[in-house]
Amino acid sequence: MSTLPSPSADALAASQALSRHIADQIAAHDGWLPFSRYMELALYAPGLGYYAGGSRKFGAAGDFVTAPELTPLFAHTVARQLAELLPHTAGIVYEFGAGTGVLAADLLAALDALGVPPARYCIVDLSPELIERQRQTLAERVPHWLDRIEWLTELPAELDGVVIGNEVLDAMPCELLRWDGAPLQRGVTVRDGAFAWEDRPIADAALQSLADTVFPSLPGYTSEISLANRGFITLLAERLVRGAILLIDYGFPRAEYYHPQRHMGTLIGHYRHHTVDDPFYLPGLMDLTCHVDFTLIAEAGLDAGLDLIGYTTQAQFLINAGLTAELAALDIDDHATYLPMANAVQKLTNPAEMGELFKVIGFGRNVPIDWIGFTQGDRCHTL
Repeated sequence: MSTLPSPSADALAASQALSRHIADQIAAHDGWLPFSRYMELALYAPGLGYYAGGSRKFGAAGDFVTAPELTPLFAHTVARQLAELLPHTAGIVYEFGAGTGVLAADLLAALDALGVPPARYCIVDLSPELIERQRQTLAERVPHWLDRIEWLTELPAELDGVVIGNEVLDAMPCELLRWDGAPLQRGVTVRDGAFAWEDRPIADAALQSLADTVFPSLPGYTSEISLANRGFITLLAERLVRGAILLIDYGFPRAEYYHPQRHMGTLIGHYRHHTVDDPFYLPGLMDLTCHVDFTLIAEAGLDAGLDLIGYTTQAQFLINAGLTAELAALDIDDHATYLPMANAVQKLTNPAEMGELFKVIGFGRNVPIDWIGFTQGDRCHTL
């Protein structure tokens, strides 16, 4: 940890305040919190959590870079898929976890260029700080569409349109389990003035049921199960009367997720473009994330009555949807523009970078068309 960048005095003070808040919560709950609750507080505690505070999160000056931040070609390609779906709905886009607003701005511009501007663009986000950044980004980039953009703090009773989420599932609090014969739920306590692990028997029946579907072959195997992911998909399915759900994130089907070689799980921290194994490092200043079990996502959608449209790699989806055509439309002789775009496309599609690890899954209801993004390379059979 000594090689990591040091936080400012103000940032360190905020992290210490959040640590005290979490410790108070632990003390108020019999000296123990499930890891999911620790992660929820570390990320979303009002005014102090990672996504609720004022630290810069996205881009070169932040902790990580997302696909929309790399190049507008990502949004332009996704817009091609949305442009086919929206006319079969009420024409509303619902984006979850819109980050800095770059994806929203680029999608709006691209859909307008395709002649399919959305009737409304609804952003669902819980971070006041990020919502303000989104407002600024959209006001700067697409001011003529501001009258169609609205921010929601909760879902409408009915959804009729296209739901999109890029790197949303991985940011939802996960349950942490350790298998020593029977699975145990890993939680957080305070020991000698510092956060520490403590395992307890599973009390939640839903978590126990999911844990029983995993059969690790190694004692001490540690991994995650996301009840939050399952609940999110179930809620979307309950509200979706017509339309589509498109989710992009990093993860694996269940057989790969719980592979014996992945015996320490996928939980990781991101701090100033460094990966950190200790989830207790600088709470509130470090992102916490775990990979997505896409089998769990597919099961949740099917159990809730959605149609599973497709599941494939990010590279395959973007190529199917026209990423190479978007790149080819640029002036190759304009090196200042073309070369950065070409490098970004390489990063989005290269199997050694984002192309293979990131997956795309699509669900539908009452939308009678084939999706261009899944025309080739569908992997639903692996789920």
